[in-house]
Amino acid sequence: MSKNQSLEQLRGEIDQIDSRLVELLNQRARVASDVGRLKAGQDRDFHVPSREREVHERVAGLNQGPLPSEALRSIFREIMSACLSLESPLKVAYMGPKATFSHLATMQQFGLSAQLEPQKSIPAVFEEVEKGKALYGVVPVENSTEGVVTHTLDMFVDSNLQIISEIILDIHHDLLSRTGRLEDIRKVYSHPQPIAQCRHWLEENLPNVPLVDVASTAVAAQIVSEDYTAAAIASELAASMYDLKMVRSRIEDQVNNVTRFLVISRKPAEPTGNDKTSIMFSVRDEPGILYRMLEPFARRGVNLSKIESRPVKTKAWEYIFFLDMSGHVSEAPVREAIDELKSFCQFLKILGSYPKAR
Repeated sequence: MSKNQSLEQLRGEIDQIDSRLVELLNQRARVASDVGRLKAGQDRDFHVPSREREVHERVAGLNQGPLPSEALRSIFREIMSACLSLESPLKVAYMGPKATFSHLATMQQFGLSAQLEPQKSIPAVFEEVEKGKALYGVVPVENSTEGVVTHTLDMFVDSNLQIISEIILDIHHDLLSRTGRLEDIRKVYSHPQPIAQCRHWLEENLPNVPLVDVASTAVAAQIVSEDYTAAAIASELAASMYDLKMVRSRIEDQVNNVTRFLVISRKPAEPTGNDKTSIMFSVRDEPGILYRMLEPFARRGVNLSKIESRPVKTKAWEYIFFLDMSGHVSEAPVREAIDELKSFCQFLKILGSYPKAR
């Protein structure tokens, strides 16, 4: 910047750049529309997640600052979301209502121009995708503080949907009310998981205040919007949506509090070179079976990142195992290890191979 440049000159330069950006964005949208018409004529899928990932990686590779790559990723996510909406509505089901963390995760993945459809429950999200009413579904699967979301794992037992992506969302819980004053609070509403994730803070700061479980953080915010003596543990988005004031921000007990979400679809994801595979299976109850479950992966150097068990609902003391591993099922070590495991399983299902979250 020249010392002789005035504020007005710099603002004029920004205006010229903005004009060029608008022209280029519309040019990109026109080309994207041409792509959509070409794919429609060839009966090809209008949305290809692997292509979006390629764009993000290319943009990050071109970036020389000063904007951080994550900021550019957010910008291009909205650009691609807006361009895609010109081709066809991208319908995505998620566990609602609006302003929940599932809603935030869905926006983070698909952008604001996608047609986001809130559902009342995790089974309802699966049903929307299975029936073709939504192209994708977003469901929570685990939290770093409170562990696995069992409802989601149970749904995969009878569903043929595939996991095609994962979303990692930083979770920050805010205490919200109409007045914004801690001393006015006589009860606190929230979903059971956020209450558990803020237990220590609540005991220290509101020790005698009743905690009320509700269906979601958004429902809590809605209730509190009509009650001046109550507070909600919810997101900053909920505060703006329900006209609430911040009492305290980031009251979660663990600093590194993240939730992992899964994106489900009827079609599998393509390999990217940095993938994860999830499977579920049950085995016969016999001596040494746990060792035999894991040994095929260890021998081939396949890294296992997670193992969970859920009881079989039709038989006492029998379990279904859920396993996450590095690699794509099309890669020989992963495929061979799964095939060997399958030989002594009562049943085995591949839930999907999909890109690892950043």
